[in-house]
Amino acid sequence: MSKTLQAIRGMNDILPEQTPAWRYLENTVADLLDSYGYKEIRLPILEFTELFARGIGEGTDVVDKEMYTFLDRNEESLTMRPEGTAGCVRAVLEHGLTGGGQVQKLWYAGPMFRYEKPQKGRYRQFHQMGVEVFNLPGPDIDAELIVLTWRLWKKLGLADAVTLQLNSLGSSEARARYRDALVAYLKDRYDLLDEDSQRRLTTNPLRILDSKDGGTQAVLVDAPTLHDYLDEESLAHFEGLKARLDAVGIRYEINQKLVRGLDYYSRTVFEWVTDKLGSQGTVCAGGRYDGLVTQFGGKPTPGVGYAMGVERLVLLLETLGLVPDELNSPADVYICAFGEAAELAALGLSEQLRDAVPGLRLLVNAGAGSFKSQFKKADKSGAQYALILGDDELAKRVVGCKPLRDDSEQQDIAWDALAEHLAACLKRA
Repeated sequence: MSKTLQAIRGMNDILPEQTPAWRYLENTVADLLDSYGYKEIRLPILEFTELFARGIGEGTDVVDKEMYTFLDRNEESLTMRPEGTAGCVRAVLEHGLTGGGQVQKLWYAGPMFRYEKPQKGRYRQFHQMGVEVFNLPGPDIDAELIVLTWRLWKKLGLADAVTLQLNSLGSSEARARYRDALVAYLKDRYDLLDEDSQRRLTTNPLRILDSKDGGTQAVLVDAPTLHDYLDEESLAHFEGLKARLDAVGIRYEINQKLVRGLDYYSRTVFEWVTDKLGSQGTVCAGGRYDGLVTQFGGKPTPGVGYAMGVERLVLLLETLGLVPDELNSPADVYICAFGEAAELAALGLSEQLRDAVPGLRLLVNAGAGSFKSQFKKADKSGAQYALILGDDELAKRVVGCKPLRDDSEQQDIAWDALAEHLAACLKRA
């Protein structure tokens, strides 16, 4: 017997009962970004592997252990994107979008891929919505990105469920000095580190700072602190960012162990975290990457951005009961038609109503059926109203309109007055 076909582990179907919450989140984010003047860019899922090796960094967990990489038929190494920033930088360089100091404020959405151990809120195919800004070097744009996400949390009802953590990584030179001091400190305590941290000591030592191992965190208590090594310009940038967040009343926590897992970050890094989802607490994260465009062969171009995890945000909305109830109903109106003449008339009526009432969610009964069975389907659809068409209604040029969510009586509405009647009823609802 052949094996039953099923999805790859960690790559999940998003079923019809789940997609309304996804669309609600995605549409809310897209509308907000549009209102701030950000433009959508759509990027390929596959890129040359070199893009991520150069951008994310050799020695990072993402590049060393988590990427889906393969040779195509031309023996070229391709990778399914593990994150969005590198591809976006490649696109703006390739198409000259930042030439001459042009400011670009971009956003994108779509699936990313990392070979990780699947668990709730962490999958091998996961979805992100990301924002990238180019050619704005100051803390004002860093603040705008954070303010924008803060407004999103308020729109979604999540403002009390998330906390902003903030840090500065300084310049690459300052970070290198700190790295040397941290490595020297940890080498003297090598045997006290967990296995992952021992490996990272020679590959990506800053990642040791956010180790989840209790023993390693105890070792780090007396370790050198990053802000003791920051350059003056980075300190001034960080103070400018904090002043702007203070000006609009956004609360934040300074977390000097916040370093992010990708090599390209410099100066500002931030995360919005929640304690409502267990260990998978980060729902949005990003920062500044002023040197990344140069790494890809472009002219020096300041950059800053963030990405938010769609799965985790949907899970957070569901956990807190913040998905609007009306999203679960696919219909406002359900048309029941009895007899061939009524079925033909119902089709024409449905299109007239769609023209007259923009946004109307309307279902027309399919498969005929008795009065009882059609009304049962109308009720199950979640519609607010059932419209009834039969021989009697056709003869009188009326439509029966029966409220399905209360005890109101059925009314016969003239065909020509039906659109106006429905629009008024749905507006009141």
